[in-house]
Amino acid sequence: MRIGEMVRRTGVSERLLRYYEEQGLLAPTRLPSGYRVYSDADVDTVRRIRILLAAGLPTALIARVLPCVRDDSTTLAPVCSDLVAELRRERERITRAINDLQASRSVLDTVIAAGPDDADQALRQPVSKG
Repeated sequence: MRIGEMVRRTGVSERLLRYYEEQGLLAPTRLPSGYRVYSDADVDTVRRIRILLAAGLPTALIARVLPCVRDDSTTLAPVCSDLVAELRRERERITRAINDLQASRSVLDTVIAAGPDDADQALRQPVSKG
């Protein structure tokens, strides 16, 4: 199938499909004219890519993960033993990022709470020029 049909079947833009190809995540065949031709397996690959992106994985890691996951259409499961350890490290990185963001929000909450009760309203008032 050509790129337009791939867009329709996956809901992913042409630009993103090209990006996935640049990142080594997708490898459509090329016609002598240069047109990309995608297979049904490529549709499944894009679905797996989207799942892994939604999990917060960077594309460099996804490139290593894709060949090492089994897909039963509802769940991705690692099949390479070293992949589980790498995914655990990535989960720890995400957890640290969440903790850092929660700490930042807490500091911001403290700053907001220290302000006057009407500070929110004052910030929304238009500044008079004159």
